[in-house]
Amino acid sequence: MVVTESKELHLLRYLDMRMHLSDTDKQYYVILEKGYEGEKKFAARLEGMSDRLTIVHDLLLEWNNTFFQIDTLIIYDTFIHLFDVKNYEGEFFIENEIWYTKSKKEIKDPVLQLTRCESLLRQSLQHHGVNLPIKSHIIFINPEFTLFQAPIDLPIILPSQLNRFLRRAICEVPIF
Repeated sequence: MVVTESKELHLLRYLDMRMHLSDTDKQYYVILEKGYEGEKKFAARLEGMSDRLTIVHDLLLEWNNTFFQIDTLIIYDTFIHLFDVKNYEGEFFIENEIWYTKSKKEIKDPVLQLTRCESLLRQSLQHHGVNLPIKSHIIFINPEFTLFQAPIDLPIILPSQLNRFLRRAICEVPIF
């Protein structure tokens, strides 16, 4: 398992031990820390698969002057699986394609982030002569995450679906 913390997380962790962070910086630090923990949990779940599949964690790529980050890629002979890991906790819902916390605070749409990342990866690969299909999913790793009113066709894997999903991935069944 090779998941490394970002330089930003490392710096904020260091600063948090030595000074009082502003509320905004503290909130950002907590989000980065939680995301890092979620990525480590997902990487640990994939650990036994690495002898059968090519698994790459923590990619920071640039295409066309745009940086994008990929949590995990699984590379098969015939396709690539891209995963964005979210360690959200609590209750969320979707209404008119907008994501909210249970307290009705709007949040960034993780599906839009995934779509952008997939598009940039595809463009970069095609530029380098690689034309493998890419299948993308958001992995909600935290068992304390609940999502209400989600359309069935969203590219998401909920905590209760993860074991079955990974068993299919281990068998190298394309999960489309």
